[in-house]
Amino acid sequence: MTRTTTPRRRALLAAAAAAALSLALTACGSGTDDMGGMGGMDHAASPAATGSPTGHDMAGMSHGPDGMNGTNGTNGGAADGPAAERGGYRLDGALSGAEYRFTVTGPDGRALTSYRPEQTKEMHFYAIRSDLSGFRHLHPAMAPDGTWTAPLEGLEPGDWRVYASFVPGSGSGAGTGLVLSRTATVPGAATPVPLPPAATSTTADGYTVSVAGTPRAGAAGELTVTVSKDGRPVTDLQPYLGTYAHLTAFHAGDLAFAHLHPETEAAEGAGGGPTLALHAELPQPGNWRLFLQFQTGGTLHTAALTLDVAA
Repeated sequence: MTRTTTPRRRALLAAAAAAALSLALTACGSGTDDMGGMGGMDHAASPAATGSPTGHDMAGMSHGPDGMNGTNGTNGGAADGPAAERGGYRLDGALSGAEYRFTVTGPDGRALTSYRPEQTKEMHFYAIRSDLSGFRHLHPAMAPDGTWTAPLEGLEPGDWRVYASFVPGSGSGAGTGLVLSRTATVPGAATPVPLPPAATSTTADGYTVSVAGTPRAGAAGELTVTVSKDGRPVTDLQPYLGTYAHLTAFHAGDLAFAHLHPETEAAEGAGGGPTLALHAELPQPGNWRLFLQFQTGGTLHTAALTLDVAA
């Protein structure tokens, strides 16, 4: 028997089909959302996505060739990782004989020529051997075109890392301290030097330098430095870079950099010592090589020791 489909029946069938289709599409849409969520799930826990186990790029981490990491900022006192580019500023340079010539390029793509003095100098330049056995801290001269020249006579053969620490006087980073870094190789047969074990005191030029304090990684703390000679306290420390001591630290392995600031400034005409307090903020645990520079009688002394920083 042939059944005639009336207009009313056709309308009811169409409505039922539409309802079924809508229900099916809703279910498919729900499945698509779940799959999308799974595909992007927990990126913060992925080392590949974060660059560090905690989900944050820790200053001091080295990422990629030559430590390039444009995501880390600087905060002046905390450690800065070995990065050639940061905040739109880039360090380019090369070792030429006994000199390292370099420029800092600003966010506008031009060589930076405007700097603000930090601890009395527009540029603090450091060179550290990869095994932490060699250290230089210089204040190079800049040519009008923004090229800096740092003299580096007598460097031992091997791999070195150089650091430019400065405060831009112009550009988007004006007034913010930056530390940029690159590698350099001194030709010749290199003999590795083992890192000295952690200690609380060392000697330099007849002076004994003792360090007290137990900083923990990632937490602000204080180190107390005491300078003595022949068993007697030294009280004639002369101002050097506006303070009575200058302390830098480098992390064994990745060569992360930290500048530990004295908590008091030097007073003109007054001798410093024997005890100095320094603000310490070291983000990573492990061995740090400390280089303390102080001046007496017009002579600059550099004392080095290894500090073990707990997690």
